[in-house]
Amino acid sequence: MASVIDVVGIADDGWAGLDDGRRGLVERAATVIGGQRHLDLVADHVAAGAEMVRWPSPLRAALPALLDRVGDAVVIASGDPLRSGIGTTLVELLGADRVRIHPAVGSDVLARARQGWSAEETVVVTAVGRDLRAVLPHLTPGARLVVLCSDGDGPARLATLLSERGWGTSLLTARWHLGGSDEGALAHPAHEFTATTADLVVVCVEARADDPVRSSRTAGTAPGRPESFIDHDGQLTKRDVRASALARLRPTPGAHLWDLGAGNGSVALEWCLAADRATATCVERDPERAARITANAAALGLAGRVEVVVGDTTTTDLAGLPDAEAVFVGGGLDVDLLERTWTSLRPGGRLVAHAVTLEGESALIATHNRAGGELTRLSVEHAVTLGRFLSWTPARAVVQLATTKGTS
Repeated sequence: MASVIDVVGIADDGWAGLDDGRRGLVERAATVIGGQRHLDLVADHVAAGAEMVRWPSPLRAALPALLDRVGDAVVIASGDPLRSGIGTTLVELLGADRVRIHPAVGSDVLARARQGWSAEETVVVTAVGRDLRAVLPHLTPGARLVVLCSDGDGPARLATLLSERGWGTSLLTARWHLGGSDEGALAHPAHEFTATTADLVVVCVEARADDPVRSSRTAGTAPGRPESFIDHDGQLTKRDVRASALARLRPTPGAHLWDLGAGNGSVALEWCLAADRATATCVERDPERAARITANAAALGLAGRVEVVVGDTTTTDLAGLPDAEAVFVGGGLDVDLLERTWTSLRPGGRLVAHAVTLEGESALIATHNRAGGELTRLSVEHAVTLGRFLSWTPARAVVQLATTKGTS
């Protein structure tokens, strides 16, 4: 019979906070695994002769060998082990049938309780071992965030980030050792928060924009942000056309996009901003633009969610890319690329492609004849000053193909 790992969540109140069921698991365990702090919390209650094992380093690479060696075991973890915790990693490695999770009340839940915030109106963001800029996509006026920090320097660094990005009037409440005897809290506006707190800290953020007019231009998840939302050299899909493309690509949580001929990555970046956990692979032949996509992703808090492949769309092996739910073709468009893209898509996959040349239009028409979908010609005009008056100035018209792959 395959071994089973019981993952016992423990809060800052330690052994006293465990119910009889979780206590029994620890008391009967032949092997107890955890970080040193967690092992210390239960050390006086394990069975005589039980093996106490600290997590190996590097953790992910060494885990399979450790789990094979120990067999059945009890793992001690913080709070809810499935909230940015070891429980998620163990389920990914072993499968849900070999991992039993016994959660405690997590620090994010306790933080919400102290604040009086409901779960429905609160977003939890983990910055434990991650870039703090992961909070940025969630900043909208009035948003309530609970940010899990790596250490006591996290609240002040978060405050600095928010102040630099125009959210300095946001109220930050740092809460540490929640539920334990050393529980404490400190609240200041972000532009005044400089203190180092105790470790095991979370920060409750009530988002307030310094300039409501400026923040409203990029707030929310709807696509079509002004071109200035990223650094670019002019090679990007303009906002009105970009909004149309994203409306047909339909970003969904956790879905993956290929942005082929990505330019400065505007479509891929808005795809990721539009849906939680959405990811993208950009293929861009110009190394400078490719580097700019990576920098733009980090600046928007999307580090790790946007992969950039430097290469020409005509020669890049699409089979080597992660499976995609949707594909946008904005550059390097020809019949062969559309054929390879269509072949790579699974049933239900969406393809949106843009053309501004007659040759590109011909390729879209050929694909439309075979795959169906919608062909749309998008023409946008902007009012600009002409002497003492306003006059319409048209942008280059774009032909758009949007189609979904069927099962046949």
